[in-house]
Amino acid sequence: MNKVILMGRLTADPEFRQTQSGTPCCRFRIAIDRPKAKDAQQAETDFINCVAWRARAEFVSRYFNKGSRILVEGAMRNND
Repeated sequence: MNKVILMGRLTADPEFRQTQSGTPCCRFRIAIDRPKAKDAQQAETDFINCVAWRARAEFVSRYFNKGSRILVEGAMRNND
């Protein structure tokens, strides 16, 4: 099973593009704060790159911008 649910804020405006065949694609990065440890002075943040396709890509590019809170549900891939 490969299911991920992430909630954070966009670090920049989403980048909307279309493939050569016309399929909509949207790339964006979200910042997710980790819970602060008791002895830590500052909370840590993870930055996750995300890609949305087709109707979801159009939705994200239209309604979200830098700083918007977003919840992402999907599959995790490691594209090195």
